[in-house]
Amino acid sequence: ITTDNGSEFALHKEIAKALNVDIYFAHPYCSWEKGCIENTNKLIRQYIKKKVAFNNYSTEEVLRVQKHLNNRPRKKLNFLTRGQLFYQKLDETNSVAFDS
Repeated sequence: ITTDNGSEFALHKEIAKALNVDIYFAHPYCSWEKGCIENTNKLIRQYIKKKVAFNNYSTEEVLRVQKHLNNRPRKKLNFLTRGQLFYQKLDETNSVAFDS
């Protein structure tokens, strides 16, 4: 996981241990070190404008944006959605398991 130095990762050691992952911190004001996060923020801002507080949006509106972005085809994934790629990999894994 690559993150900034926000307080939401104050317990980063516990998070890393619980998830069995490494956590890396980007340098302050170096947005290029976390390109995926910056790109996702840009996509979110197509729906939720920069100077408007998130609490001005209902849970339903935020979930609608979340669903839309999670179901968006990605060039990096050969224009599949994350869900499509997940199920494709799951099918491949299952077919290998059953062929053995």
